[in-house]
Amino acid sequence: MEASIMDGKTKRCGAVSGLTTVVNPISLARLVMEKTPHIYLAFDAAEAFARAHGVETVDSSHFITPENIARLKQAKEFNRVQLDYTVPSPKVPDNCGDSQIGTVGCVAVDSAGNLASATSTGGYVNKMVGRIGDTPVIGAGTYANHLCAISATGKGEDIIRGTVARDVAALMEYKGLSLTEAAAYVVDQSVPRGSCGLVAVSANGEVTMPFNTTGMFRACASEDGYSEIAIWPNN
Repeated sequence: MEASIMDGKTKRCGAVSGLTTVVNPISLARLVMEKTPHIYLAFDAAEAFARAHGVETVDSSHFITPENIARLKQAKEFNRVQLDYTVPSPKVPDNCGDSQIGTVGCVAVDSAGNLASATSTGGYVNKMVGRIGDTPVIGAGTYANHLCAISATGKGEDIIRGTVARDVAALMEYKGLSLTEAAAYVVDQSVPRGSCGLVAVSANGEVTMPFNTTGMFRACASEDGYSEIAIWPNN
């Protein structure tokens, strides 16, 4: 498992990878941000840091379920890696527009315009040992500054190549685009079709949740009582 978190006001951030016993990876990422001079800890060192700071851990068998075993078996049969919770099929191309629900991301803005972003994932099924995706890479799967906060989901390699989260902020900062315009451009132009979605919020409370996949599980809420929950486009 891997996760990252970023404070837009200070640009402080924390990230972790290679976790097998930490119950809430995002909590560990926050501790890296708050308790160390570093940004990124991984594998055995990250696990040791978690134990040293009393982070809740369990035996790794806790995360192994019959459903996970079945998905891994199917992925191995088709000799492919896949996003979690998707059904593998040799007839479906890599950019198949899956719902991309293996990643959990959150962005937030407070009444003073302070922004934050956080993302956590288990990554691909049948991924190579040692593989790290976009989720803990600041500027790829997670980013926040004084203008916006972004959390991305999808095919990690494509998101890293496209520097998705940072590009949204850069288009706002250097081109003067709105959050909605910047996010739409990145999702439509910076990554292949069927590979990415994101949730984002701006300092003035603008919210956008674009994706170029078949669907994306998403939701938002504001203090004035507005809320939205959706999966498919335009619903």
